[in-house]
Amino acid sequence: VQLQAFGGGLVHAGGSLRLSCAASGLDVSIAIMGWYRQAPDEPREFVAQINARGGTDYLDSVKGRFTISKDNGKNTVYLQMNNLKPGDTAVYYCKADLYAPWWGQGTLVTVSS
Repeated sequence: VQLQAFGGGLVHAGGSLRLSCAASGLDVSIAIMGWYRQAPDEPREFVAQINARGGTDYLDSVKGRFTISKDNGKNTVYLQMNNLKPGDTAVYYCKADLYAPWWGQGTLVTVSS
């Protein structure tokens, strides 16, 4: 299983980014797919997830700003991030749960004030 996350970058506060997580060796249509993040000197935290039926869940601080979605045909999961804040600065990781947890490499998101 490989999860390749990309789309991070540097953005000003109030800006937007879309992260993508391309999966191989695993079918995202039947997995629970999630995004986590880890800021410097902080533990990794849950950000958002989408289940096989398309049901979603979010960290309270990103509700209304972030949207997780998936394209089963492309076997890819997305995280649309709007109205970004400096507190969103972190390395973002894609995770899949299907019989076992699988992690992708991180992509860095930096939000300047």
